Amino acid sequence: MALRINDTIPNLTVETDQGTINLHDWVGDGWAVIFSHPKDFTPVCTTEFGAVAQLDAEWKKRGVKVLGVSVDGVEDHVKWKSDIKLAGNAEPNFPIAADHGLEISKAFDMLPAEAYLPEGRTPNDTATVRTVYIIGPDKKVKLSMTYPMSVGRNFSEILRAVDALQTTVSKGVATPADWKPGDDVIIPVAVKDDEARQKFGDFTTVLPYLRKAKLPA
Repeated sequence: MALRINDTIPNLTVETDQGTINLHDWVGDGWAVIFSHPKDFTPVCTTEFGAVAQLDAEWKKRGVKVLGVSVDGVEDHVKWKSDIKLAGNAEPNFPIAADHGLEISKAFDMLPAEAYLPEGRTPNDTATVRTVYIIGPDKKVKLSMTYPMSVGRNFSEILRAVDALQTTVSKGVATPADWKPGDDVIIPVAVKDDEARQKFGDFTTVLPYLRKAKLPA
């Protein structure tokens, strides 16, 4: 069964290049991003890990932990980080989980239960291990995206999604298309106009079911 939004992530104990972690303990009371890759030393993945490294201050500002997952071992991860630093011109300080036994990929339903790593395997053998998960403090999946191997992920969009998720959870609102911090938010339909005025002040009624307002300072 697929791991869907609002499902609790598997509570696995995994080996990383920074030691052993338990996923639920690692997430703790904060937010987390887990992003997976089919193989170390591959071109698109290397640029993506470099992009994540460049955003180190942005993750920290939002209280977000980051965990990479790749279907190789810890020794390969340690060596690969030199290439990641070179490609991204930034230190990759986040851990990378070793998934050479495919436990993570199968538990997160990125690969079928019968999947295995053949002799002389290529990234194509684990091509579907290209998913991003945003995890909330309740250890549940709040968002997931899966990309093909040929398309590098847009981590600016993932940061934007984190901002939107943290805002909607903490403020009890929704966000419109292309929302970014500072833009108007959507008042939930269940909130009556009088209550909306008390909470948001003035608001704009675009449609009977679509009202927009600024977040209170």
